Amino acid sequence: MRIDLHSHSDASDGTRPPSEVVRRARANGVDVIALTDHDTVAGWDEAAAALPDGLTLVPGVELSCKQDGRSLHLLGYLFDPSEPALAAELARIRDDRVIRARTMVERLRALGADVTWERVRALARGEAVGRPHIARAMAEAGVVASPDEAFTRDWIAEGGRAHADRYALDPARAIRLVRAAGGVCVLAHPRTRRGGYVFSDEVIAGLAAAGLAGIEVDHPDQDAGERAALRGLARDLGLAATGSSDDHGVLTGDRLGAETTAPDAYAALVAASTGSAPVSPGAEAVRPGTAPEAR
Repeated sequence: MRIDLHSHSDASDGTRPPSEVVRRARANGVDVIALTDHDTVAGWDEAAAALPDGLTLVPGVELSCKQDGRSLHLLGYLFDPSEPALAAELARIRDDRVIRARTMVERLRALGADVTWERVRALARGEAVGRPHIARAMAEAGVVASPDEAFTRDWIAEGGRAHADRYALDPARAIRLVRAAGGVCVLAHPRTRRGGYVFSDEVIAGLAAAGLAGIEVDHPDQDAGERAALRGLARDLGLAATGSSDDHGVLTGDRLGAETTAPDAYAALVAASTGSAPVSPGAEAVRPGTAPEAR
């Protein structure tokens, strides 16, 4: 069973529609795919409606959080998206994404970069506009040679000349919100140096005490040593160790299924959730509580 628990569509900063994400996942031999767009569930319905035979969809989201002034991302799965407190926070984050992106475009233009808000908004076909859309607009305008080159101190990296802060959740509060909506949270890519997502064992242990359910261990941007350390930490803290492609379509080389989650870790996450269920075409959906008890 090939289980990929982290992917993006053009509902946020991926390059392909949700329907195409699920079709490509199945074509790549994936059996279970989580759609985890940034701060939005807008792609869930389209992905579910387009599910090919043999593929199960895990409804999810990648939540923007801040820990000690640095960006931290949580993957929320199988929650009720209509739960008022969580829905309100997602809306607030998305609204602030727009304000922040417009501010960064203004700062870029003041630096002489020929980037327009109209083009950034067109690239962000979904509702969650973000820095990757700005980076793509910069590359199109010839400001940088590739979108990756926008993420430096010269441009839109944290602390960069055109960077602007935005609203983000405290991660412990985010975990509580997702749990209250019946879902579970996994810490996304906690040792990826690209982007500065590097968090200590102590921080991760604190999140575990707040109700974290898992750690994303097998990620394309985490090397063997980091994976081994995270796997040991997950075991010590009683957390699920997951694996995911973090696919963004063309931007990451269409790598759906490049990293996968073990079936027992997936079963533990499903068993711990009560908000929504994985969705399968032509068969009864897997219901929370039917998998072996989470350890």
